[in-house]
Amino acid sequence: MTAEPVQATEYGADLRHVRSWIFDLDDTLYPPESQFMRLIQQRINDYVVRTAGLPADEAMVVQKGYLRDYGTSLAGLMAHHRIDPHDFLAEVHDVPLDVLTPDPGLRAALERLDGPRIVFTNGSMAHARRVVEKLDLADLFDGLFSLEDADLIPKPDPRTFARMTERFGVDPTTAAFFEDTVRNLPPAKAIGMTTVLVGPHALDADTPHADHRAAALGPFLATARLPGDA
Repeated sequence: MTAEPVQATEYGADLRHVRSWIFDLDDTLYPPESQFMRLIQQRINDYVVRTAGLPADEAMVVQKGYLRDYGTSLAGLMAHHRIDPHDFLAEVHDVPLDVLTPDPGLRAALERLDGPRIVFTNGSMAHARRVVEKLDLADLFDGLFSLEDADLIPKPDPRTFARMTERFGVDPTTAAFFEDTVRNLPPAKAIGMTTVLVGPHALDADTPHADHRAAALGPFLATARLPGDA
């Protein structure tokens, strides 16, 4: 007997209550299979090698520890080394965008959404602008909230969620939050957001904090039930 194929994403999610749409950027608005984040991670690793004076393999262990313990590699570096955070952000995000390509299906799906669309990223503002422009999505977003806007305090810190919702006047109880990183879901869920875990491992992830799961963002949004639908 042939096994049933694994469903690629959740279809027909009921989002009729949603009035604000909050999106993580990296590995959410484009597929992680692009390997774009690997370019940035290599830049971060190079930075840790230079700053901490470690071999590349040891620097990678330290970098992953910072990411786990502080939310971003930058926050860990700031805690343990005297660095200029703005120089760090400029350096590690200065990577080619060649591997990113616009997705007409995702664009059409985003166009269906009624209400403000906001990018909420732990990356820099310059990085966010470059990426959404490369993806041909810049005109669809009403705001970008970057690490600089958060005073360099990254997700999942609840203060950063509070700052973002206050900045854009978002009512969390009528907002959907799309994110590829499991640890960033609990603070969103805690304030009443509808959470959507995005990415190829979304359906398998062991978390109680995801209301919906989408292996691919475009198909999920294209089939969701939205305000005004019966």
